[in-house]
Amino acid sequence: MKGDNEVAQKIDRRTFIKSGVGLSAASLISKGSQPFYQNAENSRPVVIASANGLRATEKAMKMMRQGKDSLDSVIAGVNIIESDPEDITVGYGGLPNEEGVVELDSSVMHGPSHNAGAVASLRHIKNPSKVARLVMERTAHALLVGEGALKFALSHGFKKENLLTEKSRKIWLKKKESLSDKDFWYPPPVEIKKSDPHALLESHGTINCCALDVQGQLAGVTTTSGFFYKIPGRVGDSPLIGAGLYVDNNVGAAGSTGFGEANILTCGSYSVVEFMRQGHGPEQACLKSLKRVANKARLWPGYKDEKGRPIFDLNFYAVNKRGEFAGASLWKGKHFAAHDGQKNRLRECAYLYEK
Repeated sequence: MKGDNEVAQKIDRRTFIKSGVGLSAASLISKGSQPFYQNAENSRPVVIASANGLRATEKAMKMMRQGKDSLDSVIAGVNIIESDPEDITVGYGGLPNEEGVVELDSSVMHGPSHNAGAVASLRHIKNPSKVARLVMERTAHALLVGEGALKFALSHGFKKENLLTEKSRKIWLKKKESLSDKDFWYPPPVEIKKSDPHALLESHGTINCCALDVQGQLAGVTTTSGFFYKIPGRVGDSPLIGAGLYVDNNVGAAGSTGFGEANILTCGSYSVVEFMRQGHGPEQACLKSLKRVANKARLWPGYKDEKGRPIFDLNFYAVNKRGEFAGASLWKGKHFAAHDGQKNRLRECAYLYEK
């Protein structure tokens, strides 16, 4: 067996490799700009999340008040939603791909160590955020996918489960039946009531949660079941560091929900943090990143309206080292969850466009 010193040295090398590369890249990109830094030690804790994350922000705040680390807290927060079979956006009961299989993506990032881990196209494990953390802590890699991610989870004691609930199965079946009148799948003869789960056919969702703890340390997590009826193996922005999530402990944390492909092509969460590094507040940083996305969308056939505006939506959530926070969307009408240490509630997102 390896001695403790040898194992410790190996872990140190992993931490150096995984954190040093990211720090070097960040320093090159931001060279010449005035870095934003605020000593937030013993600061007031803050937790933000997408609109489906009120339970997550409540849980994370409770844990941070007990002195828990920001990463422990946000992961425990999103685990509530991942484990809820009634929530069809993530985890257990998430909406499946076109073959009726639930595939999950998740990423975590820890500010103090500038380390991250992620999984993508993970099947049969309802808490992908927990597996993503293990990728960060127990491997020299940043991302595991598909069968490899599943085998890794099982080797660490996770139990293989069927994640497709009856509710999600009915939604998937209704989608399959309504695709065409020229195939062998027929819809039921009785009109579906509006209150039926079938009304959620086009639903998809993600939860992002970022936090600043009482020690002034930042962390974040993003987890999702991805687009409903996606092509098997599709990977969105959620497990990609710099797209669905990015954290710099000297600056801030940012995450996203919405049309992942647009976010991947613009490295959205990374750009939010970089705008905060330049001195912009969280709201302005989110809006500037969204403007960049909107400008690029004009180049993509089929993704803009007659006025050249994006026909999709994308949302960013950000908190900086001072504890300032914001959410912003391409289109008016979205909300985000935030616990500012005093009250946990939904707040309106800033926006670029009004329908």
